[in-house]
Amino acid sequence: MASPLDTELCSILGIRHPILQTAMGWIATPELVAASSNAGAMGFLATANLRPDEVDREIDRVKQLTDRPFGVNLLMEAPGAEQIVDAMIGQRVRAASYSRAPNPDFIKRFKQAGILCIPTCGAVRHAQKAVQLGADVIVIQGGEGGGHTGSVPTSILVSQVVDAVDRPVVAAGGFHDGRGLVAALAFGAVGIAMGTRFLLTRESPVPAATAERYFQAGVDDLIVTTRIDGMSHRVIVNELVRELEASSRAALLLRALRSALAYRRLSGASIPELLRAAFALRRSEKLSRAETLMAANSPILIQAAMVEGRPAEGVLPSGTVAGVISDRPSCAELVERIMREAEQTLESLQR
Repeated sequence: MASPLDTELCSILGIRHPILQTAMGWIATPELVAASSNAGAMGFLATANLRPDEVDREIDRVKQLTDRPFGVNLLMEAPGAEQIVDAMIGQRVRAASYSRAPNPDFIKRFKQAGILCIPTCGAVRHAQKAVQLGADVIVIQGGEGGGHTGSVPTSILVSQVVDAVDRPVVAAGGFHDGRGLVAALAFGAVGIAMGTRFLLTRESPVPAATAERYFQAGVDDLIVTTRIDGMSHRVIVNELVRELEASSRAALLLRALRSALAYRRLSGASIPELLRAAFALRRSEKLSRAETLMAANSPILIQAAMVEGRPAEGVLPSGTVAGVISDRPSCAELVERIMREAEQTLESLQR
């Protein structure tokens, strides 16, 4: 008899275990992606922090480190997105992940190239729209998830979406162990996606000082704020977040302007390209002009913590699971442990 842990997700993606490592900007590097895939899960490379002309090189790097399937994430509204799509198709990656501002033309190109489309959604209506646009698998992130997130708990949202769409559903938001994997399967999902748990592995590039702030955080130290980039963002409370929460609207907009200039240097995009990206994001997320301007804050403020090792001065995106994580295993150790716990949980239920 086949194991309940050998799910449809495994056969669709060609992976051993029904676990996805999400594409976190600055974190989902080739090294982390390859380690996740080599462990039997599936890693997704982040491109949000890359210049478009760097994507080919980074995909090549993943291929040097693993012969297992992996995916690539992109922001479809970002400057240079078409060049990134070209690279993904040329490299024949296994899957494309995306979330806000889905581009029907890009999705059509992926489908024609045989690349699986795996969007992340945070509401039933978004999942239904994703199916109409051609999604093959849908990742559903509940309110426990890190970074941009909604308010509906994962347990409720996943069950709703499973009933509402005819595509395999992967549960995200609040998962870190084997018991969670079994629970997700009980909700009707075919696997789990994890960000924060993979962020705190040895192959993750997170500096030690930043990782320590995650380990120190309790569940009550995580909040959802809109003061970073105008959208609901789950983060660990630190000195910067307290400052942002107390800042005036004028001060927030001034910081956003500085971030926008820094992002222009980082991305190499022209001002017209940045404006087109901003308008696409505004339409997709129904943002005000001020909120649209604040969108540049995220990559710059996250960089301070995740790359430069200044956790007090940057943003620490995190799922609520950070409050219960206290170790930094390798990806192989983590995936093996999750699968062992899941098997033990299933055996316990059978008894």
